[in-house]
Amino acid sequence: MTTLKDVAREAGLTVSTVSRVLNNRGYISEDARRRVQDAVKKLNYHPNEAARLLQNKRSNTIGVIVPNIRHPYFSKMIHALESHAYERGYKILLCNSQNIEAREKEYLEVCSMNRVAGIILLSGTVAVEDLLGTDMPVVTLERYLDSGIASVECDNLGGGEMAAQCLIDNGCRHLAIIGTSRNQTPMPADMRSEGFRRICLDKGIPCEEAFTNHNDFKQLEYRDLIRRLLTEHPDIDGILTSGDVIAAQCLQVCAELGINVPGELKLISFDDTQLLQWLVPPVTAVRQPVQEMAQLAVSFLDDAVNSKVVPERTLLPVQLI
Repeated sequence: MTTLKDVAREAGLTVSTVSRVLNNRGYISEDARRRVQDAVKKLNYHPNEAARLLQNKRSNTIGVIVPNIRHPYFSKMIHALESHAYERGYKILLCNSQNIEAREKEYLEVCSMNRVAGIILLSGTVAVEDLLGTDMPVVTLERYLDSGIASVECDNLGGGEMAAQCLIDNGCRHLAIIGTSRNQTPMPADMRSEGFRRICLDKGIPCEEAFTNHNDFKQLEYRDLIRRLLTEHPDIDGILTSGDVIAAQCLQVCAELGINVPGELKLISFDDTQLLQWLVPPVTAVRQPVQEMAQLAVSFLDDAVNSKVVPERTLLPVQLI
């Protein structure tokens, strides 16, 4: 039996585009419409009318696209999103993209085919044009697209400033930040290092940066990076890690190198997931308001589904714990 994928392959288009043509949803170019009609005629495709009727209405499902489900921050956020979605009568369709662009496009098609009510996006590699090419409401978490798509973020800049000031106030005189990205899609989290560097510059304090890459994030393995930083700069006495996994591995490397924490080196982490509760010694953290961020993301998406106006950008304060 001919399927929608067969029609898409014959027309040279994506499944979501073919679906929009057949259901007359969203913007459709005349060329795309013609190619789908030709493919339907050639393959003698007859869509399931019952399925078509079901597809004319949105489901009560929200698509959630995350880059790494293993990461404690995303696990914490997924848990919060599911709870708040359930309270509003939604279920979630969880998509773990692993920051692979092709996989993210496939998941967008999956969301479209399943007629999700909308998408909450936590990934940094989904292209803006791919999002705008759907007729589903989208809310981003910790990603600002400047394209009319609603975003919810925490105060990354202020959090970076807060951490640097805390380390300096506690006697640190050579600081470092670990976990900033380089040559990747700009993200709000990059502002942590900007705020951190700003305070260091104002106070005349040397500041080092250790840049992570895609593979570090995928494998959640940062020890070589940390070891190299501390070996090349043995006088570093204060560090902000851009995530709790990095903080845990920083304690491990310090133990290997015989560096006493917090006696010789003071450590602050950005996130405050449950992982920090298991570390010895306890680690100071810049806490992201995950519950509030998740609640707003679900609320904004629900408003968008019901044709209400939602704010383009919402910034929530962080807290030093």
